[in-house]
Amino acid sequence: MGDNSEDRIGADSPVIVVANRLPVDQVVGPDGDTHWQRSPGGLVTALEPFVAGRGGAWVGWSGSAGDAPEPFESGGMSLIPVPLTEEEVDRYYEGMSNASLWPLYHDVVEKPEYHRTWWDTYVQVNKRFAERAAAVAGEGAIVWVHDYQLQLVPALLRQQRPDLTIGFFLHIPFPPYELFTQLPWRSAIVEGLLGADLVGFQRPAAGSNFVQLARRLHDLPARKHLIEYDGRTVAARAFPISIDVAAFDELASSPEVLARAEEIRKELGNPSKIILGVDRLDYTKGIGVRLAAFEELLEDGAVEAPDTVLVQVATPSRERVEHYVHMRETIEQQVGHINGVFGSIAGPAVHYFNQSMPREELAALYRAADVMLVTPYRDGMNLVAKEYVAARGDLGGTL
Repeated sequence: MGDNSEDRIGADSPVIVVANRLPVDQVVGPDGDTHWQRSPGGLVTALEPFVAGRGGAWVGWSGSAGDAPEPFESGGMSLIPVPLTEEEVDRYYEGMSNASLWPLYHDVVEKPEYHRTWWDTYVQVNKRFAERAAAVAGEGAIVWVHDYQLQLVPALLRQQRPDLTIGFFLHIPFPPYELFTQLPWRSAIVEGLLGADLVGFQRPAAGSNFVQLARRLHDLPARKHLIEYDGRTVAARAFPISIDVAAFDELASSPEVLARAEEIRKELGNPSKIILGVDRLDYTKGIGVRLAAFEELLEDGAVEAPDTVLVQVATPSRERVEHYVHMRETIEQQVGHINGVFGSIAGPAVHYFNQSMPREELAALYRAADVMLVTPYRDGMNLVAKEYVAARGDLGGTL
């Protein structure tokens, strides 16, 4: 390589994380200046200490289409941005990743769409991510690739850097043979994942599905969770992701959070029961059926508003994808209908927030809520349930 910023920042890193997004977001301050801010997601929370503690690098997209920023340091990590054009965002991310793979892997509600141009761009972008990782990885480095957007990267990376130890982790469900074989590019996806030394899943059933696919699609010898491929042994196992229970318990028990929990109850009119839902606004999360169930309870007289209220936090998600735009409109219509029929001057039956909230506010909501609803149709691993239990050191509330 020539004398560029990649030689100076992140070069020869012993540990590399490759994910669709960088662990930081670019935000605009009150003065109009932009700066980088740590992303709130669970992946960042889980992996940042692992990468930073080893002087590692993180390869990912900045979140903005166009030229990528130069590599930079943040939080003890070297961050290596990958550029994506508007067309690539549309085809690779919103198309192939979120309108093809996401609904197929979750097998709920929305029918997957398949387009050759989406797939071609998916391949192109995966190659770019692999090239960036190969360029900064030190000799014999560990590279950990994450999630459904980058399933071709392990094999592409191994072609360029056979010295690397490569892991892959899928954060969402992995479908069974009968479902996965609907995908026109099924063999390419399986071959891409087989480039890893270890393929990790949230649940044992997902690992079994992958082993079965390798055996049936490619006639590969396999025993239990081990697959023989190209002279190597690839392991496929479950590693359920979790949270820092002690840290979340400490946060939820802090005087500030406890005081805020009391404020929340007062702001809601001191109801007898607070029911809480905290989800990304996604059709896999079951928000619509949750609202319908609450409406039935109100209709039957099993509960009455505002003595019992539902607080629904729905974090914005994939706002340019058509499925998600339509779903948001439907959810907001449901909320409006319920409040129109069952709300009163004293307050609405459903308090709906289509916004992200800081961890401190979520912890206070957990402490205030009497009932926590986690009702996905299908999920990889739902951390909200674990956060609620961790926040309730008082042993109050019902999940």
